[in-house]
Amino acid sequence: MCNLYSITRSQEAMRRLFAVSRDLTGNLPPMPAVFPDGVAPIVRRAADGERELILARWGMPGPSMFGGGVVTNVRNTKSPHWRRWLGPSSRCLVPVSSFCEYADTKPRKTPTWFALDDTRPLFAFAGIWATWHGTRGTKANPVEGEHQLFGFLTTEANGVVGPVHPKAMPVMLTTAEEFTTWLEAPVAEALALQRPLPDEMMRIVATGAREDRYIDT
Repeated sequence: MCNLYSITRSQEAMRRLFAVSRDLTGNLPPMPAVFPDGVAPIVRRAADGERELILARWGMPGPSMFGGGVVTNVRNTKSPHWRRWLGPSSRCLVPVSSFCEYADTKPRKTPTWFALDDTRPLFAFAGIWATWHGTRGTKANPVEGEHQLFGFLTTEANGVVGPVHPKAMPVMLTTAEEFTTWLEAPVAEALALQRPLPDEMMRIVATGAREDRYIDT
């Protein structure tokens, strides 16, 4: 389960790569560590068909039969709970520079960061989003009202992620064609993207820290 990622590329890089025509995020700083319930940028198609960059909170509402808790990663797309958000109007791209899994080392688990290469080129997780009303945030700093929420799909781990985290890895999208398919295609075609990225397209880029502060200069 991926519960930590970074987004340290510029807004302009995000706008260019994801063909964003409307940026509603304000002035975004680098985010070397995005944790569950944190606010981060996503790209979605607006009602007028334009791609817009917005801020949303990481963690979708989970199935009520399991207590309705926050769910960050979605694997079972056949579940009726998740099917409601698999249409084009509820899909999004989650911009990412790198993501972290924890190697099962002792005495402590080791944060292990994965990216497309050492320069951390932008890619996207295949995400879903929803508008939700309620309370999020921490007990010390609750945030009540309407929230834009997101999560992303996972799949079986490839040969790079598997030795660190064998259960799953995020669904990674890397091309303009994949971005468009995920945002616009019918469900069956879009879900064909729920597969591991080929081993040769990614690598481990850092270990040991709970932040990935690499910024290309």
